[in-house]
Amino acid sequence: MVHKNIQVEGKHKRPILTDLHYTKNGQKKAIVVFCHGYKGYKDWGAWNLMATEFAKQNFFFTKFSFSHNGGTVTQPIDFPDLKAFGQNTFSKEMDDLQSVIDFVLDHDELNTEIDVDNITLIGHSRGGGIVTLKANEEPRIKNVISWAGVSDFEARFPKGFKLWWWKVRGVGFIKNARTKQKMPHYISFYKDFINNKERFDIQQAAKKLTANHLLVHGTDDVVVKVVESENVKKWNPSSTLIRIENMNHALGNNQPYTEKEMPLDLQKVVAHSIQFINEQK
Repeated sequence: MVHKNIQVEGKHKRPILTDLHYTKNGQKKAIVVFCHGYKGYKDWGAWNLMATEFAKQNFFFTKFSFSHNGGTVTQPIDFPDLKAFGQNTFSKEMDDLQSVIDFVLDHDELNTEIDVDNITLIGHSRGGGIVTLKANEEPRIKNVISWAGVSDFEARFPKGFKLWWWKVRGVGFIKNARTKQKMPHYISFYKDFINNKERFDIQQAAKKLTANHLLVHGTDDVVVKVVESENVKKWNPSSTLIRIENMNHALGNNQPYTEKEMPLDLQKVVAHSIQFINEQK
C-alpha cells in the first residue's frame, strides 16, 4: 500500500505532505518516520525506493516534507514557494514531525497495521539533528537513527559581519547549485534558534537520550563531516556508529534519480538501519 501526498494538518497553516508505505496484512508493524534534510523533500533522490524497501521488510514507513521546505501541494518537487522556505524554523520542523507522529498513531484505520510501542525516527543531514532532538522530547520513540547527521546547529549560522548584515537586512540568501535559485532565510530563523537555544542543543539531547541510537556516516562526506557523528557518539557512548567507506553526504543519491534500484551506498545504509531496528528488544 502506498498513500501519497496526504495533507496532514500541522500547527503552522501549511499542510505537511505525507506518504505511507506498508504491506496491508493486518500485522502490527514497527513504525518508521523519515525526515529529509536541508533543501530536501520526501520525494528527493531515491527516497521512494528506500520507502518501498522498508515496506517490503514489513515496516510501516512514513516520510513527509516539512511544511516550510519550499514545496507546495500542487508542486511538491523542488522549491516553488521560496517565501515559505525563508520562513522555516527549527521549531516548525519539530512541530511538523510531532504532527506526523501523532497522525500515524491516532489514525483509527491504521490500528491493525502499526505497533505503537515500536517507533523509529530516521533523519538525513539536518533531519538527523531534528530526530535526535525529538527523540529526547518524545518518550514514545524507541529508536533514533541519524544518516550523515549534523551535531551542532549553532555552528552553521554566520558570525561577525555576516551575522550583523543578516540582522540589518532581515534576510540572507543562499544559492541552490542545482536549481540556480537564490533561496532566502529570514532573520526569524536565527531568532527562533536563539530563543530556543537549549532545546536545540544536540549535544545535550544526545547525552540524555534513552532511545536506542544508531549513527551512520560516510567517510567521504564533505558537507557534514564524519567527525560530527563521532562527536555524537562521544556524547552518547551507548550509541552505535557505523562508518561507510567512500560514501558521500547524499548516500550515493542524486536528484533527479532515475535508476530502478537504490544506489549501493543507500542500500548499505538501509540494510544497517533495518538490522539495527530488528535487533532492539
